[in-house]
Amino acid sequence: MKKYVKIARPDHWIKNFFIMPGVAIAFLLTDNSFKDINIFKLLCGFFATCMIASANYVINEWLDAPYDKFHPTKKNRPVVTENMKFSYVIIEYIALIIAGVILSLFVDTLFLLTSLILLLMGFLYNVKPFRTKDIPYLDVLSESINNMLRLMMGWFVVTNSSLPPSSILIGYWMGGAFLMATKRFAEYRMINNPETAGLYRQSFKQYTEKTLLASAQFYSLISTFCLGIFLIKYRIEYLLCMPLIFMLFSYYMAMAFNPDSAVQRPEKLFKEKKLMLLVFVITIAFIALTGIDLDFLHSLTSSSLVGIHLQ
Repeated sequence: MKKYVKIARPDHWIKNFFIMPGVAIAFLLTDNSFKDINIFKLLCGFFATCMIASANYVINEWLDAPYDKFHPTKKNRPVVTENMKFSYVIIEYIALIIAGVILSLFVDTLFLLTSLILLLMGFLYNVKPFRTKDIPYLDVLSESINNMLRLMMGWFVVTNSSLPPSSILIGYWMGGAFLMATKRFAEYRMINNPETAGLYRQSFKQYTEKTLLASAQFYSLISTFCLGIFLIKYRIEYLLCMPLIFMLFSYYMAMAFNPDSAVQRPEKLFKEKKLMLLVFVITIAFIALTGIDLDFLHSLTSSSLVGIHLQ
């Protein structure tokens, strides 16, 4: 059964920590306090996300097998190299969905609804005639919206009385799109053959290195713009972290040019020491600025200051 466990990609569960910013933002913007956190709901929410994500991975691995054989490393996946039974894969897929739904019920109705949308996005991404992963640009946008859904799931672990601000939702979505576009850029460069790349991923038939790189920059600009709006509106002190955020985006894009870049395998990024150090510094900066009020920043957005300039 080891190969059936492998296609559920438990090693990718680290990605589901993307729900944690949703938890933190909910505490920041609502009346809920960190001391009121429900650990049971948080654990159920995390593992529910893992189950739903693994269900999506299972159908992804099965349906991608005819294409993965053209990829330098993915051609070694169990579905490609071993005689796996479709009936067992379907049973695994359904079992993971049931586990995810049951765990979601312990959290909240809105959490359950969002987890079902996450499941639906995986279906649309992988299954014909939809298969959005074959359509240029839509492939990135439809996959990265899962990041936004994870943020919402983290939010619903804390509260069900409101929704996260649209600025942070769009910013998180576009941040995910930047990661996905950069990953495709690194993959395209590694394959280094447009014809083979097109056999592996249908959308690569219409992509080029230039368009992938340009789209990644486009997504990063939208992400940081929306993030800036969110910070100015809800906690302007965090603006001091923006140079670090810009550095993170730039460093990540530079990593995509490395041979066999880790950008192709986001679940392994925690092994990149310099990247993790930068993430750690950003996290500490956000925590520090949570408890520090800087009045001079608030004055920069006051209407009285605008009036002085007009006079």
